[in-house]
Amino acid sequence: MRAPLKFTAYEWLKEEKSASDEELLAALNKNGNKCSVNELNKVLMHLEILGLVSIRWIAKEKRRIEVVEKPPEDPLKSRAS
Repeated sequence: MRAPLKFTAYEWLKEEKSASDEELLAALNKNGNKCSVNELNKVLMHLEILGLVSIRWIAKEKRRIEVVEKPPEDPLKSRAS
């Protein structure tokens, strides 16, 4: 059984830190997943809504995907609530 495409894409991006959409699509297809551009767009939309990645246009037909690094939580702020 394969892991869902969303998790596979996120794990690969965590290792790379950033990549273009073309690089991500090639990596997913290389690992045995059959991924179309439409499926990749849906996965990226879900990851962006969850706040896990940031997507920027770097050319007319090319996007840059970066993993969002969350700063460590301040333990004093969580106690004050």
